[in-house]
Amino acid sequence: MRQAQAGGSPARAATRGRRWRRRLWCLPLWLLLASVLQVAVLRVVDPPFSSFMAIRQAQAWLAGERDARLAYDWRDLGAMAPCLPVALIAAEDQNFATHSGFDFEAIRQARERNARGGRLRGGSTISQQVAKNLFLWQGSGAASRWVRKGLEAWYTVLLELLWPKRRILEVYANVAEFGDGVYGAQAAARRFFGRDASALTHTQCARLAAVLPSPRRYSATRPGPYVQRRTAAIERNMRQIGGTAYVEALD
Repeated sequence: MRQAQAGGSPARAATRGRRWRRRLWCLPLWLLLASVLQVAVLRVVDPPFSSFMAIRQAQAWLAGERDARLAYDWRDLGAMAPCLPVALIAAEDQNFATHSGFDFEAIRQARERNARGGRLRGGSTISQQVAKNLFLWQGSGAASRWVRKGLEAWYTVLLELLWPKRRILEVYANVAEFGDGVYGAQAAARRFFGRDASALTHTQCARLAAVLPSPRRYSATRPGPYVQRRTAAIERNMRQIGGTAYVEALD
């Protein structure tokens, strides 16, 4: 009897090993399906927070800032001043309507500008920024950055496949950081201009877009020379892309 039990033990161990190996093989598939479900749900459900917001809040608490609270107040695209989404596109992604999530020409131009020195600029599209802000983190080490970039590309593809362009733009306007701990157009409008996002002026919309992508470095209420120049350039770009008609034509 003891011999049978002793002989059965390796068989049971082998069975458990095969079971765990099957589970490990299936894990990537389950993660893939979970990400698809995650993006599909957020097409119709407004996110209560983003990954960046959660990380920022946790960092504040860990630093002992127990009273720290982020400013975030969701507003549908139709409840914002029509000039705001135009300003975001004019500032960040003028090919938003036509690309499929990645603007390779903008990436090439950004690399050439950065190679010449001066102020660094990225070539990320609005879709890529939504993928990063909503689902991921800011990588610090090389390995972390490469992992994040891979996941960012995957989520960008999902967003473009499962969401209409207007939804991508709406979420971006709500999760982008416009100031230190100030997320979304409504919170920014209230904090910096004392009004609702629906009442923002043309210049105020351009100025909010001008502080991107460095909202903790630049101020929408106390614009320095760079923000002033960038605001003027964004206002010109808003006219060149067709103003509100550009957004109205999005799917």
